[in-house]
Amino acid sequence: MSKVSRRGFLARTGGVAGAAVGAAAVPGLTGGATAVAADKGAVGRLSLGTDLVTVKRGEARYGDLITGFNQRWAGKPDAVRLPTTTEHVVKAVQEAVDGKKTLTVRGGGHGFEDFVFRPDVEVVLDMTLMDAVYFDTDRKAFAVEAGATLLDVYETLYEGWGVVIPGGVCYAVGIGGHASGGGYGMLSRKHGLVVDHLYAVEVVTVDASGKARAVVATREENDPNRDLWWGYAGGGGGNFGVITRYWFRSPGATGSDPSKLLPNPPAEVLVTAAAWPWEKVTQRGFTEFVKFYGEWHEKNSGANSPYAGLCSWLFLNHKASGALGMLLQMDGTAPDAEKLVNDFLNGLNKALGVAHQEVGEQVGELRPMPEFASTKRLPWLKATRYIGTSSELQTNPTFRGEHKSAYMKKGFPDHQIAAIWKHLTRGDYANKYGGLVATSFGGRINETAPDATPVAQRSSVLKLLYQTYWTDPADDAKNQAWLREFYRDMYAETGGVPVPNAVTDGCYVNYADSDISDPKLNTSDVPWYRLYYKDNYARLQKVKAKYDPKNVFRHRQSVQLPS
Repeated sequence: MSKVSRRGFLARTGGVAGAAVGAAAVPGLTGGATAVAADKGAVGRLSLGTDLVTVKRGEARYGDLITGFNQRWAGKPDAVRLPTTTEHVVKAVQEAVDGKKTLTVRGGGHGFEDFVFRPDVEVVLDMTLMDAVYFDTDRKAFAVEAGATLLDVYETLYEGWGVVIPGGVCYAVGIGGHASGGGYGMLSRKHGLVVDHLYAVEVVTVDASGKARAVVATREENDPNRDLWWGYAGGGGGNFGVITRYWFRSPGATGSDPSKLLPNPPAEVLVTAAAWPWEKVTQRGFTEFVKFYGEWHEKNSGANSPYAGLCSWLFLNHKASGALGMLLQMDGTAPDAEKLVNDFLNGLNKALGVAHQEVGEQVGELRPMPEFASTKRLPWLKATRYIGTSSELQTNPTFRGEHKSAYMKKGFPDHQIAAIWKHLTRGDYANKYGGLVATSFGGRINETAPDATPVAQRSSVLKLLYQTYWTDPADDAKNQAWLREFYRDMYAETGGVPVPNAVTDGCYVNYADSDISDPKLNTSDVPWYRLYYKDNYARLQKVKAKYDPKNVFRHRQSVQLPS
């Protein structure tokens, strides 16, 4: 049975057919979950067989399973194991522990660093066959298995019940890692982060005796495993165990009507794609343009702002790309939505001194979108499908990448704008895929307390992604050097990293960056874990000690056991 038909079957049945699988117990299942509820996701996958799928070196499909999104990273594990049930995950983890094998977990494969695919890993647990999305009538929440990708999640939730989680744009990102690191996207200013709607999580952990077991942890105050729920509400992947599924239900949502238990996306959205040709851009105009963008977000990032339904992605691409670019989405049901969008775009045009044009050719990672030079009104799901597949980076299997991140509490100070200009106009580097993406943040995200989840950056107005892509391994060093120099100059006043202060607020754990752990590159007195978690790291260490005392789940920036 195909992935799409399996997902569709579960959407139509609402998951209640799970009883047909039988009530076989999941070994070590704790936390009050019934056997049927834990195994509902297996419905429709019986054609794959009842055994845990194992792929070893030499098999034709092996090569497709040992790399992810970033082709810089490739593994050579003894085996890749693909579970279809929680029971399979328990078995795979137990066998790895008993065999003293280094184990990592792949969700969607979009990891920016080598946390999954690296030479020392002996077993990769690939979750992609566990991709079911259904309504769990027992928990009155939407269950989403860890291998589901974002577009599948959006389609099933919306087509089945008219609801959504406010997740990311890229269609092929796996929910397992996305949600565990917080998760944000086009609807987050209106509805918060993905984890702000997380009700429960099922995790396969390993106790001090080396026994693997499945634990269900909820946000209920009296849940003995609530600390594990908290750890996975933004603490990042690869830290405490193997996520097998999430359950989503918004805080305060009650009753049994699924259509009222998560946010409803707008029926329609406005979409605009804009380009500003580099040949018309002056340094003075660029300075005013970037300053306007930052200050606009300072002024319009309240949860009740008329602009709460607007999210923009500003692509400050290297001049080799030919143009600066923007992709913008606005809640089409908001009062005066068209006027609000036009006012925003006109403000940018005035600041730069250049009117925006169509994206007639590729601009950085944006494919040509000439039809969106003027704002178009689209049904929400059609827009989501279109935007989610609009980047060549999502579909080209040859790209190698380098990435960095930052949160901004305020707009860009002058010295940062000067650094952006310097590195985007450098004559010794010409890569159309290099640049800085500045994304709208704030709104409802900032209504949650910084210690309510591990995502401590609850007063930011922008999220930044520094990135560059290339295809030839011989170009690794020069591309990595350019981005490192760009980042270093941006934060030269704070030791080369965006330390939490009045302007910057650390880094995003889902945009993993091993450089911030390197004392040669991070010369501040702020360690990597504070850049990600701020004051929440010590609490994450306690979760680690309780649920992964043998440090089975680890990578270069995993949460460390308390000393």
